[in-house]
Amino acid sequence: MNNIRRIMLTVSYDGTAYNGWAEQTSTPNTIEGELNRAIERLTGEPVHVIGASRTDAGVHAYGNVAVFDTASSIPGDRFVFALNHELPQDIRIVNSREVATSFHPRHCDTEKTYEYRIFNSQIMDPTKRFYTCHFSMPLDIGRMNAAAHYLVGEHDFTSFCNVESQALSHVRTIKDIRVTRNGDEVVISVTGNGFLYNMVRIIAGTLMQIGRGKGTPAEVKDILDKKYRGAAGPTAPAEGLFLVEYKFLDGIPGPDTDCKSD
Repeated sequence: MNNIRRIMLTVSYDGTAYNGWAEQTSTPNTIEGELNRAIERLTGEPVHVIGASRTDAGVHAYGNVAVFDTASSIPGDRFVFALNHELPQDIRIVNSREVATSFHPRHCDTEKTYEYRIFNSQIMDPTKRFYTCHFSMPLDIGRMNAAAHYLVGEHDFTSFCNVESQALSHVRTIKDIRVTRNGDEVVISVTGNGFLYNMVRIIAGTLMQIGRGKGTPAEVKDILDKKYRGAAGPTAPAEGLFLVEYKFLDGIPGPDTDCKSD
């Protein structure tokens, strides 16, 4: 009998048609569910992938990460091709490799980058309706960047967290946040060591309010200090959010090594 191996997948997907990443009894049509079924069809083994980031319904990703265990003899770097034949066209494996059996993508020191994309024009471009948030009022990028400055560093982000969050601590570290414009498209890029439920979307909603002239950049410090969800702006729509990169700061352990835990 073959030894059990752990395979890591880097997964890109258009989240438009899915109810988020996490497979649950009450939540059909998920990214996780599609991966589980594709792997079972390929290997004949029932599996349950372990995802690094549980993105919400409608959220997209270029580089989410998942691992699964298998006794299959398929080389680790060949799963990328074999699984893409089993998956729908809006989900693609972009890389696969064998890793240490102890490797758990949520138990390593990591850094994630999200982008929130806004189509800032009176009229929405219909080809971008699933991939940007339409905001028709003018946005001042200078004000948005000034406000974003107050979010950099380690803070208690309770004001920027959905009240249904089950996280034991709301302290997180944002390493970099910037707002850029290219024509009608405004992009908020946020890099940090971890994010709370809806955190990036609430940051985006708050920065858009300040960018349109509602409130001042300095008020972001007061919003953080209040530690109250109602102090921040609205939760921006899911379709503008992309998980761009998932970086393992200590590297990715090979089959014969271990991952450093938190």
